[in-house]
Amino acid sequence: MSQVHLSGQLTCRDRDQAAVLAEHLSDHVARMRAEPGCISFRVAPTVDPMVWQVDECFQDSSALKAHQDRVAGSDWGRASAGIDRRYSIHGL
Repeated sequence: MSQVHLSGQLTCRDRDQAAVLAEHLSDHVARMRAEPGCISFRVAPTVDPMVWQVDECFQDSSALKAHQDRVAGSDWGRASAGIDRRYSIHGL
């Protein structure tokens, strides 16, 4: 199986969403990096305080699916549900 790469942006609508992202991000990053099959995970602010760059790499499509399933029921998933996500995924 081949690695799966996800790259894109989280775009907050307003400062309230940006505050939610900042509040929950460190826990999300720690949990993400501990997931089996996670090769790398990076979320970084851009010059626009409402936009964050996301880059993820998974061992395979099963690892990506497990990640998506975990996130759907997590505090991060619930808190960040309204934040716009624009991703491209390669390797599926």
